[in-house]
Amino acid sequence: MENLQNIKQRFGIIGNNAKLDRALQKAIRVAPTDISVLVTGESGVGKESIPKIVHALSHRKHKKYIAVNCGAIPEGTIDSELFGHEKGAFTGATQNRSGYFEVADGGTIFLDEVGELPLTTQVRLLRVLENGEFLKVGSSKVQKTDVRIVAATNLNMMNAIQKGKFREDLFYRLSTVDIDLPPLRERTEDIHLLFRKFASDFAQKYSMPTIRLTNDAVNLLLNYPFNGNIRQLRNITEQISVIEQNRNIDAIILKSYLPNNASYLPSLIDNNKEQSSFANEREIFYKIMLDMRSDINDLKKLTLDLMQNDGQLKEDNQNLVKRIYQNFDNPINEPKMEILSSNTNESVIQRDVYAITDEKIEETDIIEPTISLQEKEEEMIINALERNKGRRKLAAKELGISERTLYRKIKQFDL
Repeated sequence: MENLQNIKQRFGIIGNNAKLDRALQKAIRVAPTDISVLVTGESGVGKESIPKIVHALSHRKHKKYIAVNCGAIPEGTIDSELFGHEKGAFTGATQNRSGYFEVADGGTIFLDEVGELPLTTQVRLLRVLENGEFLKVGSSKVQKTDVRIVAATNLNMMNAIQKGKFREDLFYRLSTVDIDLPPLRERTEDIHLLFRKFASDFAQKYSMPTIRLTNDAVNLLLNYPFNGNIRQLRNITEQISVIEQNRNIDAIILKSYLPNNASYLPSLIDNNKEQSSFANEREIFYKIMLDMRSDINDLKKLTLDLMQNDGQLKEDNQNLVKRIYQNFDNPINEPKMEILSSNTNESVIQRDVYAITDEKIEETDIIEPTISLQEKEEEMIINALERNKGRRKLAAKELGISERTLYRKIKQFDL
């Protein structure tokens, strides 16, 4: 078994972080077996190195190694790519085609972004993992294959399972051994080493002197979060190597290449608490609207009673008056009422409400509810967008709706 340092040199892995070393040691130990491996970690941490190590140190190293980006293949063709198809299986299938599982028989398949697989494909993959069998698209003939599967994902798989986007049984079959690669911000001791390695590679590639960082630039680099991880660091190093004529890079120059929106560490948000708070506010709003509607109906009932009984209230409406006007204690004897006519033919417009007192009926204007649910919804969307500075993804999360629904509402309200 090769030691850790030899593996790093062989596969171009830079760093001495303890978590990185632990991940590599697990890959070395599991490689001689046929156990399925799931590589987890953020985008850009270098997950593609692990399956190469596993394949190279296994008894399958002389067979094929195929890497498949599951997220880059359209849902309609993913089954054909992985398992092949028969001639005439679908429009455009003019001949038989062998899929990756047939071609890689005896070797290793690396399924990158496995969390993006459609559910129907997940069922087919589970069958391969359980008994090595698969069916070509459009065929009823069961075929056998002997492949080692190494998968990788940057998703939180437990969340995906809870949302019904990934099969729990498939997850446990894939993650017999789970190898987690740490993000670059947890490998601060390796950041400058990686920068120097990339700087040397690009200097050789572009036939120019190697760029070097001043002490203040090194400190800035070590404290930067690098949300894009190693991939982002590599891209920044290449930009500076090509663009800057001065090969000594200070903090001011370096800062101009670091995106401002990533210069702060992300804050942790309790999604459940946020959604619960919004749900409570929404419930309160609906309750207020229903109470307003109930009060308006009561006022209409009183007005109609007065109109139908020559200004007299029925006895059963006395309590209703007291409930609406809590300071009203005296019974109504003969209240007077004036009805406005909209024109000379005395057609009555029910646009006034009469405030009832112990002396007379005072004429006041009806205040109809001017805010509809649609208008309130529009107002809430506008406020959410303003609070999140126009970032629709954050606004949708705050409102508890999908981005797609938010886009449709924005178009509907012409915002």
